[in-house]
Amino acid sequence: MKMTIGVPAETLAGETRVAVTPETVKKLVASGHTVRVQSGAGVAASVTDAAYQAAGAEITNMNA
Repeated sequence: MKMTIGVPAETLAGETRVAVTPETVKKLVASGHTVRVQSGAGVAASVTDAAYQAAGAEITNMNA
């Protein structure tokens, strides 16, 4: 079963973790899943939107 997986940005002050790394995104996309990452989700963990996009994720603005 193929899924759409959403990765939101953390809102807790001081939190630097992110739910998914670009490497994990690659694996999920290779398995046929769609991954949508909220813009800026990886900033505190030093992961750019471009890195997620290069791994196959769609970058979204979930606040829109």
